[in-house]
Amino acid sequence: MRTAHRTCPLCDAVCGLRLTLDDTGRVTSVKGDPDDPFSKGFICPKGASLGHLDQDPDRLRVPLVRKQDDEWHEVSWQEAFETVEQGLKGVIDRHGRDAVALYLGNPTFHTMGGILYRGALGQALGTRNVYSASTIDQMPKHVACGYLFGDPLAISVPDVDRTDYFLVLGANPVESNGSLCSAPDFPSRLKALRGRGGRLVVVDPRRTRTAAVADEHLFIRPGTDAFLLFGIVHTLLSEDLTTIGLDVAGLDDLRRLSEDFTPDIVSPVCGVPAADIVRIARELAAAPTAAVYSRIGGSTVEFGTATQWLVDVVNILTGNFDRPGGVMFTRTATMDLGRTGEPYTTGRWHSRVRGLPESLGELPVATLADEIETPGEGQVRALVSVAGNLVLSAPGGPRLDRALAGLDFVVCVDPYLNETTKHANVILPPPRILQMPHYDFLLLSVTVRNYTRFSPAILPLSPEQMSEADILSKLTLIASGQGAGADPAALTEMMLDQILGGATQAPGSPFEGRDVAEVRASLRGDSGPELLLDAFLRLGTHGLSLADLLDNPHGIDLGPLTPRLAELLCTESGRVELAAPRLAEEAGRLRERLAAPAPELLLIGRRQLRSNNSWLHNVPTLVGGSNQCTLHVNPADIARYGIGGQAVIRSANGELVVPVEPNDAIMPGVVSLPHGWGHAGSTQRVAAEHAGVNANALTDESVVDVPSGNAVFNGVPVTLAPYEPEKPALTGSFPLSSTAAV
Repeated sequence: MRTAHRTCPLCDAVCGLRLTLDDTGRVTSVKGDPDDPFSKGFICPKGASLGHLDQDPDRLRVPLVRKQDDEWHEVSWQEAFETVEQGLKGVIDRHGRDAVALYLGNPTFHTMGGILYRGALGQALGTRNVYSASTIDQMPKHVACGYLFGDPLAISVPDVDRTDYFLVLGANPVESNGSLCSAPDFPSRLKALRGRGGRLVVVDPRRTRTAAVADEHLFIRPGTDAFLLFGIVHTLLSEDLTTIGLDVAGLDDLRRLSEDFTPDIVSPVCGVPAADIVRIARELAAAPTAAVYSRIGGSTVEFGTATQWLVDVVNILTGNFDRPGGVMFTRTATMDLGRTGEPYTTGRWHSRVRGLPESLGELPVATLADEIETPGEGQVRALVSVAGNLVLSAPGGPRLDRALAGLDFVVCVDPYLNETTKHANVILPPPRILQMPHYDFLLLSVTVRNYTRFSPAILPLSPEQMSEADILSKLTLIASGQGAGADPAALTEMMLDQILGGATQAPGSPFEGRDVAEVRASLRGDSGPELLLDAFLRLGTHGLSLADLLDNPHGIDLGPLTPRLAELLCTESGRVELAAPRLAEEAGRLRERLAAPAPELLLIGRRQLRSNNSWLHNVPTLVGGSNQCTLHVNPADIARYGIGGQAVIRSANGELVVPVEPNDAIMPGVVSLPHGWGHAGSTQRVAAEHAGVNANALTDESVVDVPSGNAVFNGVPVTLAPYEPEKPALTGSFPLSSTAAV
């Protein structure tokens, strides 16, 4: 038996783990690492199940190629990459580079290879059809921050350990462990907040586990957070309750925009009493420190960008932005990755069919099916998918299922044969989790305390395996025309030459004036990702290196957050743009919606502590109990619609038969179905036994948050009816439509 330490890669909390392994490399125990200065021994059910996920017998070990007999064949890596080269080259030669689409799934944000090589892969493919999970759950935050601060990556996090008043809208950090806000053991942090006399207020259509520990919970109609926030903004401005400590532009414009959103006007829309809206505004203004935080429920809605914009506006107006106890920016151990220093803009190109704007170099995934199905120049005819299960995670999933079946060529980097990879011609499986080094580039940029930790690979690769970084490097080199025989290490060398070449010329850089070859020789690391990490650490402001992280396997505490907006602000005016024109346009859309009748019944998603999108449903220790795909319905609605143990739920896009779970924690007029299920027929055996239904048979890919193109998963109008088995109906993950097979 031996002990190893590792950061958990399964959610945003970056908890330190202590693993026990036997002499075969099998994990026998997973516990929290008590010596980690950030997580301090905390562990959730997902982390405790890491060994089961790592050792999943359904994981693919070698490449699969679907040949002319339409059967899967295990092949060598060389044959797999030769098939990829032939397939991609054929599509590009016949139809051009825009005929290839690239999709980057959620797990790419949780691996070193996924983060470091995804950009190079997109550039090598040379296509405008780049998509990712960002337009499934977080693009509104990037767009709002881009227009407010000039930097779409300038995402502030609540300084939850020092705040006196915490307003949470459309987020459930007790179950999510934080999202775009890394904070291990969120429950204890909230308990400490209340213990020191602070106040926690949760606004949500469900009485979530976070709401259950709050001082106050207010129900709100799904998708209307922006109206509530505008009512708060109006109160702060009209009652002269502002304490603005930043150099801002557009305050008078914001005041004019807010005039149409008094608490009395927005209350009937959002369902929150006007008196409560006024009271919360006054409480935020009066608190010594306060933080407003919103996440999935405030992003995956029709007014997601407006919601995220107004969250930061409230933080700014109350003097709590970039201030201890308010919301602040993390200072990472590495250099800031992805930041250009140039003012943000969207729409450098638009999607071919619907004209949706690009943001951060990608198009909305809600229009991918349009691009596949619509003939003409630039029609998508091939797909490269990395760690994505679009059929279950994207809006209108069943339509995408049909669309993917018609592509000329599909290559997937994925450890499973699942609902999406079944359409592939080639599947390239990355190694087990414990066979990869780990550093959370993304999540360590949104921690509520400055902190860093590196986890070397615990187990070696076997001869028949390739690292994820080498797989993505090979794909990149193939896409750039260097062929299936290219050495994957060549890509890392090119990337290092580019990074170090710039660093040796940059004034003030620790490498300034040094020879690139000399710096390159000084880097430490057993793999390409580790060499890149060492370079990024040395270029960071904390003066660390990979050797420092290896010498501190439990992580390094880098201190509390400190103000740093001045370093990140890059608007053209050099000021915070409270009412940037593109954001102000959203006030017009909101104004139009004021008079619209409210749907009778709305569908929302649901966070589950032991689940994460579609990729943890094959772990026996995580399924069952509360982790089930049931429809939560308020008892009053069960009586109103006369439904029993099962019901038919319909939207404009489809229909499902679902098991009903009465639950008074959800407000009347709202039902909740979790995201990422629908595994009927899957080769993942545990997932197939607990299949659930695909909620995205109900979501409408034609409806998006306009500025960001983000999909709308919450606030979907639906109807409920009793399930009558004698009547023919499709169940599971397939919608009723004229093209569906019965």
